[in-house]
Amino acid sequence: MSRYLAELPRDFLAVATPGAGKTTFALTVAAELLGRRLVDRVIVVAPTEHLKLQWAQAAGKAGIPIDPTYSAGQGKTSGDFVGIAVTYAGVAVNPLAMRIRAERFKSLVILDEIHHAGDALSWGEGVREAFEPAARRLALTGTPFRSDVNPIPFVTYAPGADGIPRSVADYTYGYAEALRDHVVRPVLFMAYSGQMTWRTRAGDEIAAQLGEPLTKDLTAQALRTALDPSGSWIPAVLAAADTRLSEVRRHVPDAGGLVIATDQDSARSYAKTLRAITGESATVVLSDEKAASKKIAAFSEGDTRWMVAVRMVSEGVDVPRLAVGVYATTTATPLFFQQAVGRFVRARNRGETASVFLPSVPTLLGYAAELEVSRDHVLGRRVTDEGDIFAAEDALIAQAQAGESASAQEAMLPFEALGSHARFDRVLFDGAAFGHAGEVQVGSEEEMDFLGIPGLLDPDQMKALLQQRQADRASKQRRTTQEEAAESLAEVSTHEQLATLRRELNGLVAAWHHRTGQAHGITHAALRKECGGPAAAVANADQLRARIERLREWAIRKTS
Repeated sequence: MSRYLAELPRDFLAVATPGAGKTTFALTVAAELLGRRLVDRVIVVAPTEHLKLQWAQAAGKAGIPIDPTYSAGQGKTSGDFVGIAVTYAGVAVNPLAMRIRAERFKSLVILDEIHHAGDALSWGEGVREAFEPAARRLALTGTPFRSDVNPIPFVTYAPGADGIPRSVADYTYGYAEALRDHVVRPVLFMAYSGQMTWRTRAGDEIAAQLGEPLTKDLTAQALRTALDPSGSWIPAVLAAADTRLSEVRRHVPDAGGLVIATDQDSARSYAKTLRAITGESATVVLSDEKAASKKIAAFSEGDTRWMVAVRMVSEGVDVPRLAVGVYATTTATPLFFQQAVGRFVRARNRGETASVFLPSVPTLLGYAAELEVSRDHVLGRRVTDEGDIFAAEDALIAQAQAGESASAQEAMLPFEALGSHARFDRVLFDGAAFGHAGEVQVGSEEEMDFLGIPGLLDPDQMKALLQQRQADRASKQRRTTQEEAAESLAEVSTHEQLATLRRELNGLVAAWHHRTGQAHGITHAALRKECGGPAAAVANADQLRARIERLREWAIRKTS
């Protein structure tokens, strides 16, 4: 606010992590500019219809009446409003009408999640054409990067040290800074792997471990198998997530959970599974339902346990009580992942921790480990030599493979999930991994070491507790191994024990012969004389052990 009001720039890009308060900042700026009569009207551009309503509600509380039902063909709006809220798609439909409005009034244009202006070339061109004459433009984003290389309107780009143009923000407030200031919650990522079996479109039956090194296609197929509602993986992970939610609700009674699904059929199936687990109906939010926004609002204000959504709650939607999430979607772009995780980091009270359950897919685990790393929107990469002449084509291929459209095309291919089995893999927190050696089964005590972590802990307390539980379990496993070894020795028959002891004694006598030249029989006789008892062939276990120890003492004296 200080920087903006000191400079009062025409264009300003604020990059702030989800949950940091971008809406509050923008509306405060709007109120200040309206109060100073530097602008007469406010135009809010948001990615979705629901976010239009959310902006209108927030603006109303700030004393700025905004019409969320405005459309470009409408032309005028009620004199009771000082602003309107539209979507990027709506602007692209009729950019000329929006341009006329921006020219007629001194307007402040708030571009919420500005990176969406690059979703389609027509969107970017429409936004640029519509708001080029605006008096002020305030761009907001929590993720200043995209999976493609479409330039974002009204964003400044500057070449970095490598010569690649990157977006330049006027102010940046990242997740790490917000975490330090207790503005957002730390995130505990619970990763689950397991055995997957499926049949490809070629008729081949494949079995693989989720998370093990696989080709990109096989990894995608293993993930789809895990997320299949008819398998065992997703019910087990949903049950684990509900267990975690119960633990969090001991300290935060109204804490809620969100499952992000790939498609509507999966969302409905997950909701049925959650009902079987909890005995309570889950709120299902589908983007093509007229009541979607009302469902989200009702869930946000209530205290029910679970909501299941496809994309409606992936970005910008404010449901502060969300504390546990299940990432059950095949969409795996960094943009979508960060926005999805952003639904859980909005802090209300100090010490709250978010828990997000993930499939153990290398890409997703990488995003989780890099959550605190700042990213910029990169427009391309420089061609450095002749061997790099296909850089542009490579970038396009990578874009197609990494983009959401590629995921959609993959989902359309013939595919049959045959079976899945979940197991707990590890926890990721603050860039470090925690877990237990060996396979950890769902529902085991080892899994509960992490699911049962208290819901109110500061980041330092959380990390210390994770380390302690890991160390305690490792110590317990070592003790158990030693006890099992002792028990197995005790279970060996007397005959086998005696045979083992005789072999050990004879081996030591042979070693003594090589060291001293003393004959085996003389050594055995000397041991019998000192320790007592009959010949080794008929001696008992205690007598044999005594001779073994005595011979070792001789060896030590001989060495010293």
